[in-house]
Amino acid sequence: MAIGALGAAGIAASAVFGVQAALDDHTWSSAARTTTAPSEPVISSGRAGFLPGAGSPSGTGSSATTTAAGTATADQLVGVVDITTVLGYQDAEAAGTGMILTSDGEVLTNNHVIEGATSITVTVLSTGQSYPATVVGTAPTEDVAVLQLAGAAGLDTVQADDDGGAAVGDAVTAVGNAGGDPTSTSAAAGTVTSLDQSITATDETGSDTEQLTGLIETNADVQAGDSGGPLFDAEGEVVGMDTAASTGGAVQSYAIPIDTALDLAEQITAGVDDETVHQGLPAFLGVSVRTAVSGGAAVAGVVPDGPAAAAGLATGDVITAVGGTTVTSPGDLTSALSSYDPGDQVTVTWIDTTGTGHSATVTLAAGPAD
Repeated sequence: MAIGALGAAGIAASAVFGVQAALDDHTWSSAARTTTAPSEPVISSGRAGFLPGAGSPSGTGSSATTTAAGTATADQLVGVVDITTVLGYQDAEAAGTGMILTSDGEVLTNNHVIEGATSITVTVLSTGQSYPATVVGTAPTEDVAVLQLAGAAGLDTVQADDDGGAAVGDAVTAVGNAGGDPTSTSAAAGTVTSLDQSITATDETGSDTEQLTGLIETNADVQAGDSGGPLFDAEGEVVGMDTAASTGGAVQSYAIPIDTALDLAEQITAGVDDETVHQGLPAFLGVSVRTAVSGGAAVAGVVPDGPAAAAGLATGDVITAVGGTTVTSPGDLTSALSSYDPGDQVTVTWIDTTGTGHSATVTLAAGPAD
């Protein structure tokens, strides 16, 4: 995603400009995303701040009065975790929610909860125990990620729905780390208002558009920070993963059906690595870029001590090729890097500010989570 005004970090193999935008240094921040599409709402998703939204989606459903969020019960905390991340290239931190899938610490969350993270800490809410976590893999376009807790054993897991999923009119409760406060986990009651909904998500700058489909819509008062948390049915089983919510007009929140999220999680843990599912961390060149007037990817910033810096790239240079593939835009650079893994060597070609051409072989680093 674009880093606020190209202000930090760089190109990862599957992200246009690298990592998330932060609101303030050393504060809980959000990769808030809006959604815009004909007849669809403007939605935000993130960890500590929503963007304005308005409108309502097409399709049929029911409506009900929104109830203010309360505090989660002890039963609702079982298998639920707080996720805190350090966005090292932005000197910032962020927080979200996740669900324990296995007793040895496999955790399901939204991809945007850990996107841009250079380190991740997970706290099990039912015990207060914290663990460092690594990224097993991600499905960025589907907003799903799987983490692994280091040294975890004997953990209680969430219970996924096993009787057909959500239906319009069902009572549900969204549980999560609203506002990034680890001392008070919220529980927002609501009703399923529609199924199979589509939203077009962007980051807070209006770029990096992606579409999420097949979502559960509810009127639960989901807040930033709830992302990645469970949407419980009346039986206390998880029917969805909280993912996005509106902030204008009637409350509308959206969850990925748990069967969909679990299917992607199984692909991640099985080692699938394709256009949708990515293993581990992406390859990282270490630049932020913008479109060059003359074509190519103009370097707007270079990460100190990163691969690009080691090769001699500097602000103002224009990258024209990677691995023999011509680069005419920032998007081309992303596409060119997407076929590489951390540790791979690749030839980068660029033109400096004097018009002199250069070429160097760089070893790609492991970037922040994509």
